[in-house]
Amino acid sequence: MDPDPLLSRATRYTTLAAGTEAVAELEIKRSRFLAVVRRTATEAEARAAVDDLRRSHHDARHHCSAFVLGPDRDVQRSSDDGEPAGTAGLPMLEALVLRRTAAPAPDGDATDLSDVSAVVVRWFGGTLLGAGGLVRAYSEAVSQALDGATLVTRRRQRLYRLPASHADAGRIENELRAAGTTVLDTAYGAAGAELGLAVPDDDGAVAALRSRVSALTAGAGDLRPVGVDWVDSPAGRPH
Repeated sequence: MDPDPLLSRATRYTTLAAGTEAVAELEIKRSRFLAVVRRTATEAEARAAVDDLRRSHHDARHHCSAFVLGPDRDVQRSSDDGEPAGTAGLPMLEALVLRRTAAPAPDGDATDLSDVSAVVVRWFGGTLLGAGGLVRAYSEAVSQALDGATLVTRRRQRLYRLPASHADAGRIENELRAAGTTVLDTAYGAAGAELGLAVPDDDGAVAALRSRVSALTAGAGDLRPVGVDWVDSPAGRPH
């Protein structure tokens, strides 16, 4: 279940694109490290990711994990899974929490990655790496996975429905998209069409949308609010 947008202090955060995962593999002194980063919205989903990889790679000695959840990143957990305390889970968590993302201007780069879990599976190669070596290996494995991740910006948005005739729906949708309005969907029915729209949770953005709709419909557009929710949009680039 998505976090309640009305309870969050944040208005945006960065996460992995839905349905994707990021993977990296490295070998150090014959120990093999496989990092898998996934989008997870709840602790149950994050723990299920660990269980999934434990089943898939049951021959590995360690399945270390870390996750960060919520728009405000207020849920943070990690596990060393048998590695010396502080050498696996915590470095992995720091790799997630300190990750710089391509936040939109005027913010520039930000550390706002959330709703993500990382699992690093380790096959022991017979040579001890020492505490420092383990910290570097687990941190680097997660960082390399994130290097290839497809990221999205998740914004708190106000949602609206806009009825339109079949004849006008396509034109209105195209004009709104061209003006930068997020069009979530257009539903066509026997009586007409209905556009699903999203704008930032900001009075100024709503006023601009109302003005735009009024101009496109000669004042006849009935913009109907349907709530507030989190909506994905491209984050610009992996970082």
